[in-house]
Amino acid sequence: MTGQAVNGAAVHSQILNAMTVDVEDYFHVEAFANVIDRADWASMPCRVEANTDRILAQFDAAGVKATLFTLGWVAERYPQIVRRIVAQGHELASHGYEHHRVDRQTPEAFASDVTRARALLEDIGGVAVLGYRAPTFSISARTPWAYDALAAAGYRYSSSVYPVKHDLYGSPNATRFPEKVAGGALWELPMTTIELGARRIPCSGGGFFRLLPYTIYRQGLRRFNVTEHRGGMFYTHPWELDPGQPRVKAPLRSRFRHYLNLHRTSPRLDRLLRDFAWGRVDQVYAAELAPELAPELAQGAT
Repeated sequence: MTGQAVNGAAVHSQILNAMTVDVEDYFHVEAFANVIDRADWASMPCRVEANTDRILAQFDAAGVKATLFTLGWVAERYPQIVRRIVAQGHELASHGYEHHRVDRQTPEAFASDVTRARALLEDIGGVAVLGYRAPTFSISARTPWAYDALAAAGYRYSSSVYPVKHDLYGSPNATRFPEKVAGGALWELPMTTIELGARRIPCSGGGFFRLLPYTIYRQGLRRFNVTEHRGGMFYTHPWELDPGQPRVKAPLRSRFRHYLNLHRTSPRLDRLLRDFAWGRVDQVYAAELAPELAPELAQGAT
């Protein structure tokens, strides 16, 4: 057993995992969608700039480059965030513009949203934006048209499917591994899960990273690296590093999900950055993306 554990540790330490951030503010989250009116977003105390700077500083201290799926609404108001992301060598990607769930939009509205977001981010950042992540992982079998819209808008990959069962999101029957969609024009890079018997267990960060003991998450990602011989996908949000953010009056369940263990996220993230090897999505998934993206990948994957 000792020899296996040592070999397993050696394997996972050499595998590059994808570090990602969904750049949005605390009032954008789905948990508060029924208690915060979109019309009030502009008047809410914004904390996204300082919180994004905080997480970028952690990446810099650890020598890690990441992919930041940035909301167009944020980029338009805080273009300096976008410029810092690019200047520091991270991959700039899109989280859409309005933070609408895909499955609550018409195909036409969705196409307009993702096209607007990509154009805005590229104009501010001065680099090609190749990746997209749907708010609340809301691409599923109910929205097959979404991939065609993303490909038509110029995206080359999506990271919008969480192949688990969850009350807010999830596609439990989706593949756990990268697959070509939109007739081969686009890659879907799903969030990481592990299998325990017949059950799929989330292993991508977010609320589960704050809920469970750190050692449990670490064991899960190690298991994925060793068992699947590939990198996993981790995600967090700038607001998850901000225990001092305003408290929103929302149902108990929503408040529990959002505010649980916020004070632990930053130190846990520091441990995670030390315990595994991390990189940008376009680097970690180069085997899938590089044949189509070789010229674009050269623009910053160093």
